Order: sequence, then structure tokens, then C-alpha cells
Amino acid sequence: MTKLTYPDYSNLCGWNALLPSRSPRPALQEDTTVDLAVVGAGFTGLAIARRFSELDPDARVAVIEATTVGEGSSARNSGFTGADVLPRNASIEMAEKARVQSAFFKEAFDWLMQIVRENGIECDLQQVGSIRGAATELGEASLRNVLEVARVNGIAHTTLSREDIHRRIGSSYYRFGIHMQDTWLLQPAALIRGLLDALPAPIEVFENTHVSRMRKGDGWILETPGGIVKAKKVALATNGFIRKFGYLKSRMATIYTYAAVTEEIAESRIHELGESATWGLLPSHRLGTTLRRIGRNRLMVRSLYAHEAELDERDAIGNLRDRFERRWAGLKDVQFEYLWAGTTAFTMNGAPWWGKLDKDLYASGGCNGSGITKGTMLGRHLAELMLDIGDHTQMATSMGTASWIAPEPFRSIGFRVVSALESRKAGREM
Repeated sequence: MTKLTYPDYSNLCGWNALLPSRSPRPALQEDTTVDLAVVGAGFTGLAIARRFSELDPDARVAVIEATTVGEGSSARNSGFTGADVLPRNASIEMAEKARVQSAFFKEAFDWLMQIVRENGIECDLQQVGSIRGAATELGEASLRNVLEVARVNGIAHTTLSREDIHRRIGSSYYRFGIHMQDTWLLQPAALIRGLLDALPAPIEVFENTHVSRMRKGDGWILETPGGIVKAKKVALATNGFIRKFGYLKSRMATIYTYAAVTEEIAESRIHELGESATWGLLPSHRLGTTLRRIGRNRLMVRSLYAHEAELDERDAIGNLRDRFERRWAGLKDVQFEYLWAGTTAFTMNGAPWWGKLDKDLYASGGCNGSGITKGTMLGRHLAELMLDIGDHTQMATSMGTASWIAPEPFRSIGFRVVSALESRKAGREM
């Protein structure tokens, strides 16, 4: 049996379930020949297809998606985006690198926002900023380093006390925070669905079409259940699942993370969600818990990490309940309505892999949990690289490249050891 070249999720995406249903594009049902085949219809894949078509309008471009758009990994993120690069482990020595990266992110973000505006994409896009929150002394120390980088790079921000955060989100769990003003919150499933619908007409999209095998021929030959795709060029935009095609096996691993959204909370209790109508909170530690207020009367909690496979659903629910109830003890009776997993590609040094894999074969992967603007930026540049347009040296240098990662079984053992150590270090940030 062919190994899956995409994540086969147990649960439907809650973001997608909150939207009206849509009819997917038809699956591939016959052989076809194209100039470019893009495998994966996430933020990176759609950026590649759009930019390639913009630069070569006569090219025949096909996007091949194994599942349905809105159920893939891009729709399963937390919905934070923006142009400023400010990693959790920021240090003053990293300020210049972050500044250079931010310039590339801004270019891609502005392009993305132009697409959203020109096509009237409704994705609950709001520039309300985000909170970086610390529940521990160690977490606060980390955030104060981030604060210094924000000051040096001129990133608009406000420091928050425990009382400030409590007032905004209805929880007194966090002792210190930073409000970063240039952050946008959005509905990720609505955005990716909107970007798909906004693709230029010459681009074909085949959903529910998984590529079971890829081989060299006259160009590249992609085998699917419904037909063969012959392509002059191929771009792999399946993140950690690029490895399933035999590439980058020693550069990245697939990590599953979990999110849950509550049922609608009674109007009489809305005040317990904080006075800010829309807010999002990112943790000070990479294994910490991300929080959001969804619409008027729901809360989202995102946490947990599993290596290469989903957790037992009961364990996922139990752990997310613990995180939720520690922050809002007064809402213990509020139930989760949606629970889902999402994958991200983890690399040892936090850098993506981007560029040319083979003759006329390109890839971008290793988002490390930051996919909307980063994926858009990397996809846009990859399309230009394929058409030999522009110099991408500075961008590639600033982003770095994914370093070597140990093979199995050492990879799984290492993940368990590092996770245990980092979990102990994170403590109440989880």
C-alpha cells in the first residue's frame, strides 16, 4: 500500500466547520500536461501558483490537493499573521536578522492583503494586535528579551501587567505581557478558501487528488488515482510531507498540534472573556498554550505536540481541558464543541528548507508553526526562482536553511527527551 503523502486527520477542522459548506473542485479524472504542477494547496502552494501565473500568464498551472481546501493544515492554524518577525527566543544579537526578515515578510504581507482587498475575501481580518504572555518568572525574563528587540527594531508595543491582561482576556493567569500592535487576527479556513477562489482563471485546481508517486520522465510525471500529470516543472508545497516523496528526509519532522474551540458561551457570562472584543495570546515558551477569543462568545485553546502521529483523542481533550480550566476556572462547565489536530514541519534549527531539489523540481517546507505570511513569502520567491527572475540570495541567507536532523529511531527518542525537558522548563506556560 502506498504511504500517505498527506496528513489523514481524525477530526474535521473546527475553523472550517464554523463556515458555510462548500463544494470542492473536482478531482483529476484524466491525464493532463502542464507547465507547472504545484503539489499542496496551502498558503505556500497557492502563492507559488499565483505568482508563477502573474509572471507567465500563458503558462498552464495546476494545483493538486490531496484533501479539500479548508481541511488541510493551512486551515488548522491559530490565525495570527503580520509582517514583523519577533521570535520567542529573541535576543538583542538577533535584532538585525529579524529586521532583514521583516522586510521580506512585509513585501509578502502587503501582496497578500492586496489580494484579500481586491477579491473581497471575507476572513474576519482584524488588526487588533496580539499579546505575548508569561505565566512564570522564566517566561517573563524571556519576554523582556523580546521587548528589547522590539525597541531596537522600532516595533510598536505596549507592556502589560497582570491586571492589564486580566482586563483584556478575563484571566489572571499571566503575570506579564507585551501587546504587539502590528499583528492581524483572522479566520484561517476562510482565508485559504478565499485565496483558492481568487486564483487567476488559467490555474486549474484538483482537490481530493493525492499524488501517490512522482518520477522523472519528459519533465516530471505525477501519478494520481484519476490520471497522470505530466509537468515541465514541479513545486512541492506539502511541508513535512515532502519527505514522503523521498526528499529532505534528514531535514525535517512532522509535528501534530491540537486546538479546541468552546461551545457558544451564554450572553450573561460574556464579561468572563475579557473586555477586548477580539484578542489573541501567544505563549512565551514554544511548548506553551496559544489562546484566542473567537467571534463574540467562544474561546480557543491550542497546545500539545505529538511526533509524526496523532495523540489518542481522550488524551488530547484531557490535556486541553486542563489548560483551559487553569486559565478560566469559572468556565469549567463550558464544553468544547470542536477539537482538531494540525501538522507543522519542525526543523532542528528553526529554519525552512527552500529552493531547488533536482532539475525542474523545487520545494519549500519547514514552517515551524508560522505559516501564513512566511509561507506566502517563500512561495512567492520560489515561483520567481523557477522563472529565473530576481536575486533571492539575501532572502535565503536571512532565513537560513534547515539543518541535519537525526534518523529514526534516534529522532523519536530525541523528540521525547527534548519534549520532556522543555515541558519541565515551560511549567505553567503550558
